[in-house]
Formats: sequence, C-alpha cells, structure tokens
Amino acid sequence: MFLRRYAANLLRRIGFPAPTASSVGRTTRYVFPVSLSRETNFSYEYASGGYTWRMNKRNPFLWIVICAHAGIILGINANPVLAKDMSTESSSENDTEGADIIGLRKVEDGSVISNIHTSKWRIFTDNGRDFFSQGKVGEAEKLFLSALQEAKEGFGERDPHVASACNNLAELYRVKKEFDKAEPLYLEAINILEESFGVEDIRVGAALRNLGQFYLMQRKLEEARVCYERALKIQVRVLGHGHVDISDTMYYLGMVLYMQGKEKDAEVLIQDSIRILEEGGLGDSSICVKRLRYLAQIYLKSNRPAEAENVQRKILHTMELSKGWNSLDTIIAAEGLALTLQSTGNLKEAQRLLERCLDARKTLLPEDHIQIGANMLHIARVRMLNSNQLRKVDISGAIAELEKAKDLLHNSIRIARRVLNNFTKQKGNLKSYSAPGETRMEGHAALIILMQSLDALGLLEINKQELQELQEHLPVAEAENALFQCISAYKEFETERSISDSPAVKAEYLSCLKHLLSLISDTDRTQSFEGATLKELEDEIKRLESELHHRKRKN
Repeated sequence: MFLRRYAANLLRRIGFPAPTASSVGRTTRYVFPVSLSRETNFSYEYASGGYTWRMNKRNPFLWIVICAHAGIILGINANPVLAKDMSTESSSENDTEGADIIGLRKVEDGSVISNIHTSKWRIFTDNGRDFFSQGKVGEAEKLFLSALQEAKEGFGERDPHVASACNNLAELYRVKKEFDKAEPLYLEAINILEESFGVEDIRVGAALRNLGQFYLMQRKLEEARVCYERALKIQVRVLGHGHVDISDTMYYLGMVLYMQGKEKDAEVLIQDSIRILEEGGLGDSSICVKRLRYLAQIYLKSNRPAEAENVQRKILHTMELSKGWNSLDTIIAAEGLALTLQSTGNLKEAQRLLERCLDARKTLLPEDHIQIGANMLHIARVRMLNSNQLRKVDISGAIAELEKAKDLLHNSIRIARRVLNNFTKQKGNLKSYSAPGETRMEGHAALIILMQSLDALGLLEINKQELQELQEHLPVAEAENALFQCISAYKEFETERSISDSPAVKAEYLSCLKHLLSLISDTDRTQSFEGATLKELEDEIKRLESELHHRKRKN
C-alpha cells in the first residue's frame, strides 16, 4: 500500500515526457495508472551476457521457519496492482481544453463524446477495486467487465482507458489463477499503451512489470525476464537516477535470474535493490527487511553462512530499533540468526538468542502455541550439540545437557500433539471449523514439529546410551520407540493431504525411516519389526527419495 500511495503522489508532482514522434497528435492526458516505479540511484547496463550496476554520484500469523534454512521462500507479491484513472490529474501546462479536464474527449469532427460513459466507467472501476480489496472477487469481476465495456463504447477500442480496464481485469484473473483469460488482457493493455504513448513510455514499463509478475507466478522465467528487463530500461530512461521504485523491478528480475541459475547477476540486482531502499530512507521498511531475508537465504543456499550472518544481524538490529522485543517480527529475526549461528558452531550465542526468543514468545502467545513448541525444539538441538562437544572432556556435563534437551523435546512433542488434536476436532466439527486455511497451516507446522522432535528424541537416546558406555549391549527400546512414534504420526495424518502432502513433511518422514533402518541394522535384526520387514522399509525409503527428487525437479 505504501508503494501505491507513493506512486500516486508522485504522479501528481511530476510531468510526463513529451510525446514521441510516433504519438504526435495524440493526447498524453489519459495516463495508464498502474503502480508506477520509483527512482533509483543506479544506471542499468546489459552487455556480454552479464548485468552491471553502476553507482551515480548524484498476520493473521507470523510463521517461523520450521526447518532450519530448508530453502528459498520465493515471495511473489500477491497483491494485485490495479489501474487507477489519473486523467483528471494532468499538469496544468497540458490542460489546454476544458473538456479534457472533466474527462471528455474530442473526436475528429469536433463533436464531444458524452461524459456518461466516463462517469459509469469510473464508478465501475472504483467499486470493482473496492470489492477486489475486500476479497469479493465475483462482484469485482462483473464490475471490471462492465468498466471494460464502457471504456470501449465511450472512448474507443484503442483508448488508454481500455488499457486500464484490461489491466484491472487481468490482475483479477491472475489472482483467480485463470491464466488463459489474464494473458491476452495484459498483452492488449501493453499494445494499446504502446500505440498511444510509444514503446518507451513509463506506463508501458508499468504494464510490462505487471506482465512479468504474471509470468513469474507461473514460473515462466524466460518470459518474466524479458518483461522485467524491458520495464527496467524504460524506468531508468524515463524516471532518471535516484528513483526508489526501480528497486522493485530490480528485485524481481534478480529473483528470476536466481531461479534461472544466474546467481551472481541475481545477487548484484538484489543487493542494489536493497541499497536503493536504504539510501531512500526505507532501510527499516518491511519491504527492505523482506529483501534482506531473501538475500540471507541465497547466501545460506550457496553455503556462505558468514555472509548470511551479517545480513541477519542487520535485520535483527533493524527490528530491535523499530519494534523492540515485544514483536514477533523481532523474535523471528533473532531465531533466523540463531539457526545460522548454530550451523557455524557458535552454540553459546545461538542458545542465548533462542532462549530469549522463547521467553519473549511466552509473553505474546498462548503457552501451547506451536511456535513455542518449535522454539523448544531448536533449543533442544543446540543442547544436543553442546553435549556432543562435552563428551570428550565432561561426560556428566554431556549427559546433563541431554537431559535438559529431553525435557524440551517432551514439551515440544506435547504441544505439537495438542495442536494436531485440535485440528482433528475442528475438522470433525464443521460449525467450529471457521478458519480452515489458518487451521491447516497450524496443523502442517505441528506435524513437522512433532516428527522432528520424535526423530531428535530417538537420536538423543542413542547418544545418551553411548555416553553411558552401554554400546556393546545397547538397549535400543527407547530410541526405537521414538522413531516408531515419528513414523506413526505421519501414517496417522497421511490421509489429511492438506497437512501431510508437502515436501517438508515427507522429508521428515524419510529422515525417521533412515534413522530407524540404521538403528535396526546396527543391532543385527533381520526379521520383521512392527509388522514390516527390513526390505519393506528399504523399499519405502527408495520410493520416498524418488518422489522427493521428482518433485524437486518439477519445481
């Protein structure tokens, strides 16, 4: 919303470039009013297959990352950028005819088209946007269709008002995922704008960026790249350097390039996109923080934890200054940093941050909230790592750490089971099942936390038994029981595909199966267990590995 208000205010303040030779005789008064870009401090070049950026001198719920840095979350902007008529907001220098000020348009013979169509078009458009923002997509669609009809009848088939109406309707179909209906409308809007204002006009750039978002949503990466590159060149040429909104196009182009495997080019774009926001006074904005998180995930994905740590410290510092610790945003930032510190072996600071996160969460959330269970799981893992470091120098200290971790895991398991029980109860009682999306999200998170906690408990029991020097006659009952519970948890909810049919859940199930197979093999057991043979267990592992590999390639 901030970006849209910024763009609307900007349109009132700046003039538009003079018409190109191809558009002489046309009025530039009918602005294609999508969310226009904001200036950047960088110039754009594309040469020799690479990108160079040159500095110019002048909730309902906030969800934690369940698996530590499991992958990149590609946050595509889901908020549609609807067109808004700005025809009455032209600069006074160009308002040479009073008819244009009130939305009328002269035709060749000098007659004036009635403003009835203008009024109806505007009403349909404004009401459609209101319904759309309220989630009433059906009502919005009818109004946008009526606005398109009025624009064609009142202004002509190739008028920019038609482009505006096409864009609105295309964005609605994009949200509905009716892509076959959306694409022709996007293309029609661009064609009309190019005819009206020229191919290098800023309104064409805004329309191209919308089309790029449309392609990115479908993972049509090459089409999205072409749109973003064209939009970016137009923005830089028209708006000049120092315009903040260019950072948006840079960011999305960077995302596309990263997904195409052009990691270096992508990093440069995303880094510069963040720098532009910071130099524009938006370094503490939610948009900038989101991009910093994405950059940190890129570093982690490419095994550069030190660089990720620097970015995450920056995020946490921003959150502490702007929101303090009485905010889930700050807690999530601290937790992300703690998980990175854990991966680099900085266990002391990681544990301190995670314990502070837990204390803060307990003041903000119910005692059995799944985020508290996840937080306990993270601390337990750190304590298990502490135990591993102590085992060569302090056996009793190592065992004590495992006991503390065990208590945390039992609490995490208890909380996760309670959330899953509530999910089952609400699923069975349709009258109380008022927020299915939110409930599914909680159920999915709880199932992952439950399986991870049980898996960790199984490994903890093995480590504890080894520390007690019982390896020759290893009683595996407790470890085996925990792993069987992990597998049973998955089987119990396997039919609930809304929470179980995800790569994250299946990966945890696979981990439990592998640990159980290793445990059983180490004890030389070749017969059946819990009604299954070792071969069946091995076959199930192979099937899951193949499924996850196929899904990864598909995505």
